[in-house]
Amino acid sequence: MSTEIRTFTIPDASADEAQEHLSSFLRTVEVQRIDTAYADGGWRVLVLYKDLKRKEESLQIEAAINAALNGWRDRKAAGEGLPRDAVLADELVPEIARFAPTTERELSIIVGARDLDVSHYGGEIVQVVRATLDELID
Repeated sequence: MSTEIRTFTIPDASADEAQEHLSSFLRTVEVQRIDTAYADGGWRVLVLYKDLKRKEESLQIEAAINAALNGWRDRKAAGEGLPRDAVLADELVPEIARFAPTTERELSIIVGARDLDVSHYGGEIVQVVRATLDELID
């Protein structure tokens, strides 16, 4: 989730209304930084922030993918008589959920950085991610 920027002007003439507008905005975001400057009869306020609604949506998507991957991994491990970590390493599940790869190429980039191999199940992992995203969109 990227940082976004928004500017506000609080003119000397109608400061109360402008301050209320700024305050109501600040209650809906995760503030990263605020800079102010006074010029031409009013304050200029620069807010660097992360949108909490998008953050919440991202967390919900990650949680759904994480749960779906763990369910798939448990079923696959039981069916093949393997420990679930042998099917998909524990540390990869949250990484895959965070980036939500929808192609095997994207998946290989994510896990390649960790020097782990998921090529044997790559197609199935991507299908689990895609199916989960499709369910969330519908």
